[in-house]
Amino acid sequence: MTRSHLKNAWGVCDEDIYNKVLKEADKAHQSGKPFFDFVMTTSNHKPFSYPEGKIDIPSGTGRSGAVKYTDYAIGAFLKEAKTKPWFKNTVFVIMSDHCASSAGKWELDVANYHIPAFIYNLPNVQASKISTLCSQIDVFPTLFSTLGWEYNSNLFGMDILKMGPQDERALIGNYRKLGYLKDGKVLVLGDGETVNFYNWNAMDNGLQKIPMDESFKKIAISNYQVADELYHNGGLQLKSLNQ
Repeated sequence: MTRSHLKNAWGVCDEDIYNKVLKEADKAHQSGKPFFDFVMTTSNHKPFSYPEGKIDIPSGTGRSGAVKYTDYAIGAFLKEAKTKPWFKNTVFVIMSDHCASSAGKWELDVANYHIPAFIYNLPNVQASKISTLCSQIDVFPTLFSTLGWEYNSNLFGMDILKMGPQDERALIGNYRKLGYLKDGKVLVLGDGETVNFYNWNAMDNGLQKIPMDESFKKIAISNYQVADELYHNGGLQLKSLNQ
């Protein structure tokens, strides 16, 4: 993979950060150390600039080009990773935080939190598509389960592959609103202790306000409040069964 050396107000381009990941993975492998790399890319943000000549859409002309460049960079990264001696023992998790224009016109624009997530290069696992309603917090418990790991934790996520319809739910939010989506209903917690309850129409992404369900409200608040308590008191730290 060639160097790109392009940066904007958000940071370096995707190819540059992936080159850094490859270098660090090589160094860790050569030293015999297992490695975990968390990578946050930024090319798919305004001003949507990226190295010229990589795709057939000029840099800085809009989101469609940034999305195509993001796809190109991921493909180039995985192609290079496949040549590495550590590839066969490495799993890649690729997902986003939210879609474009996530603010939307509703208190929480539910459809704009419908994101893709990929778990790639799992050993002895056939490729499949899963449409279970879930959240980012469910991805790693699913990965750990698929790898056959045993561990004790207070992780809120669940193994998506073992979810039943009664378990499906999603937690969505932005810097001002927190939402809890289940069974076509969404409760939104806002600043100033506002609480609103809606039916969500998946066909047009509309929200229709409905009378408050106190049980639903308590479950929604509990998810966020307990997570906050655990986080600030070290309760979300992962511990192996040997500890």
